[in-house]
Amino acid sequence: MTDDAYLFLVDEATETPGVPPSAVGSLACMETPAVRAWLDAHHASETSPRLRLVAPEDTGAIPAKAERLPVPLADEELSRLRHRTAPEALTAIEAELLAYRDCAHDREGLLARALAAGLPPDRVAELTGEDMAAVRAAARR
Repeated sequence: MTDDAYLFLVDEATETPGVPPSAVGSLACMETPAVRAWLDAHHASETSPRLRLVAPEDTGAIPAKAERLPVPLADEELSRLRHRTAPEALTAIEAELLAYRDCAHDREGLLARALAAGLPPDRVAELTGEDMAAVRAAARR
């Protein structure tokens, strides 16, 4: 397994692994000279239906004869790619986990801001479902 995702070209845009890069959103690698030169050399554009992108763990699924190029992805880009290529049964729970990560990111800061705004600790605990010990710890920050 490699640490890089891969762009690759297929002969036909039928059932192939990966997704079109545009399905993942903006990717910094698509603007690099290496990717631009590779696309130009293969007479393809970044919107070509033949162009696909796979995560590092899925590179074994690339057709053997496909033209390929390793591309580094930022953590957030790789997370979006993995979410986009996950089986449909998992995408809903992945979306919930991402939402949890986003809301829990600054949990202590949010608790402290609520207390500083004047909400009583028991109300903060009630609204958040947090344990009173966590709310009291945030008050000491």
